[in-house]
Amino acid sequence: MVPTANAAEARLVPGIDILPASTLRGAVSTLSGDAPPSAESQGNRFPDPDEAPSPDLRDVVGQPVARRALEIAAAGGHALMLVGPPGCGKTMLAERIPGILPNFDEGEALETAQVYSAAGEPPWPRLITRRPFRAPHHTTTPAGLIGGGNPPRPGEISFAHGGVLFLDEFSEFRSEAREALRQPLESGEIRIARAGNVYRFPCRFLMVAATNPCPCGNSGHPRRICRCPPPLLSRFARKFSGPLLDRIDLSVSVLPMAGADWYRAASGEGTAPVRERVKRCRKVQENRYAGRPCRANGTVRAPFSELSSHLSPDARAFLTRAADRLGMSGRALGKVCRVALTIADLAGEKTVSLSHLAEAVQYRLPDFTLHDEWKKVDPAAQG
Repeated sequence: MVPTANAAEARLVPGIDILPASTLRGAVSTLSGDAPPSAESQGNRFPDPDEAPSPDLRDVVGQPVARRALEIAAAGGHALMLVGPPGCGKTMLAERIPGILPNFDEGEALETAQVYSAAGEPPWPRLITRRPFRAPHHTTTPAGLIGGGNPPRPGEISFAHGGVLFLDEFSEFRSEAREALRQPLESGEIRIARAGNVYRFPCRFLMVAATNPCPCGNSGHPRRICRCPPPLLSRFARKFSGPLLDRIDLSVSVLPMAGADWYRAASGEGTAPVRERVKRCRKVQENRYAGRPCRANGTVRAPFSELSSHLSPDARAFLTRAADRLGMSGRALGKVCRVALTIADLAGEKTVSLSHLAEAVQYRLPDFTLHDEWKKVDPAAQG
């Protein structure tokens, strides 16, 4: 028996009958048999998703590399970083990711409903049927981002559970807020200790971060000159720690197009066909990781030996050379294998070939040019 306002989310729990009650008198009457159960207890346990129109990928002109990265990130649940000058389309790309993600299943919808219900956050008490898209402002405090307070309250990372967390102007977030994302990105949950108690909030989200390549935003621009002095570039680069960047699976440069390209560029695929490929890829991963809490390449707990077992001999040799030349950490090697496995799944291949792995390594190469600029002006950063 639950309050009438909670009946829709309670129906998500399998194997129970729901008796909604709007008053204590009505609850007593129902339990004593004096009144029949409310008709509201009947109905569809899991309603169809809200079919409100969402932004379509067809609106994006050009940017084939970024579009490809979006599809890979959605298919495998991989964290994504978009780097580019202001106005090149980073926000437009990020806003289209929820549309290519598959719909909630009942278990995912229940977990997300629990977060919103516990916090009394809209759209509760209306049932959440679409994957959330949260875009907190860069002035958000660490507690607002990851959760906190007394009593503890879920943060933006928990409200994005099962959906997308978009961090625009990522370089402008407080350092402690950025670094606090490291543990949730790995574990999919956040633990907050208060007065001898530990509160756990789920936060399995797809993180998409967007940032300028330098303070003025013109580094790497084909038609503008970056005028940031070396000390400013060095301070900007230090905003992103190595351990944090290690947890981002894909890093992509989004460059502005020339004026004529806006008229010559053919429209790319719309959301619908991309979404179908993502759904097929997710199904392959669900079968591969059946019985595990997480069933996506980017989030499943798996040792490197298991991830690398899918590599062909050529791919394994290439990864060995790339690890030595690029100085990859163990975590980075695992990330590359996960992304390459998602690329193979999208292609319908059971084995990760050399081409799949080479594409995955490309997304970890320093397209994020602030690292190169930093090393040019700061010899201490060479290590």
